[in-house]
Amino acid sequence: MKKMGDFFTRALLTGGLLVGGQSFVARAQDDTKPVKADNTKVNKRDRAKTAVTADQQKENRPDRVTTQQIRKSLIADKSLSRYAHNVKIVTVNGAVTLKGPVRSDEEKKAVVAKAVEVAGADKVTDNLSVAPAKSKKAS
Repeated sequence: MKKMGDFFTRALLTGGLLVGGQSFVARAQDDTKPVKADNTKVNKRDRAKTAVTADQQKENRPDRVTTQQIRKSLIADKSLSRYAHNVKIVTVNGAVTLKGPVRSDEEKKAVVAKAVEVAGADKVTDNLSVAPAKSKKAS
């Protein structure tokens, strides 16, 4: 009987140490400083009172459908980069604003062309930027 009691005591202590150790690791990770986003400077332009932002798009059906059609067109084009697939598309009263980085001038033209195809040439505002190419670190 004594051996059985020792086994349970050890098991409880070991389990308690494991659980306690996990919470210590979690607390240590919570104390780390957040990593600054690499697009912070770019997002400053969205703070201007005249800037078109996603929260300005209302839930009216025509604007929602326009945005959805443009997004579907971008996602369907597998030749576009992840950047192009994720550009911001804001439609307000039929007027479309495109924002965010793309990988090249050709990609920028392709994104704008897809938006123009859906909304019309006079309804698209191009606020896209070409992101600098990522440099490869030397090993």
